[in-house]
Amino acid sequence: MSKAKILIIEDDKEISRLTAMYLEAEGYCTHIIADGSKAKHSVLATQPDLVILDLMLPGLDGVSVCKQLRQFYLHPILVLTACCDDISEVSLLKLGADDYLTKPVRPHVMLARIENLLRRYQKIVQHVELIQVGKITISTNKQQVSFNGQILPLTTAEYEMLLLLANNAGNIVSREDCCRTLRGITYDFNDRSVDMRISGLRKKLNDDALPYQTILTVRNKGYMLIND
Repeated sequence: MSKAKILIIEDDKEISRLTAMYLEAEGYCTHIIADGSKAKHSVLATQPDLVILDLMLPGLDGVSVCKQLRQFYLHPILVLTACCDDISEVSLLKLGADDYLTKPVRPHVMLARIENLLRRYQKIVQHVELIQVGKITISTNKQQVSFNGQILPLTTAEYEMLLLLANNAGNIVSREDCCRTLRGITYDFNDRSVDMRISGLRKKLNDDALPYQTILTVRNKGYMLIND
């Protein structure tokens, strides 16, 4: 039974082949890509538990890939560096890498680092509540929302509105409940704050043109976040 999914981003075919072979012998499921420009798509498509990232890549270098992935990817990133790479441990950690290994990599050391990173991540995850609705992911402890892999710059009111809808995904949330969540008051027919927040959310979710696909308006009842 596979322990975890690992994405290997490495352009040296022999290194990636041997790395995958060793990890699969240890029970891991692996996927290999050789071009940095394909990293984001591959992470979104395969949802790996850990990424092994070489710094020297065609298409998009490892430093740029690490920055790009850290916009939405919360799992561990283990960077592989050559001895001649002009980048320090501090710089790598600032980029968002969780750990690094210098080539040539010794397999048993790499395995120990991977197991340690996955254990650390699991401990963190136990304290993080994630709500997933379609392409929307809400991290409640960070009060952070991502949509289709991109972090959304939501206002506090928009976040609270989306959280209310997400907790009731697939069900109608009344305008009264929306107003009570936003302002702590009973809904007033003339109060347009709810409409403004919904409108703002729709724009940021690329859902601001009829017919709405993500947040539906249910006439005379309220709003519903589609859960698909």
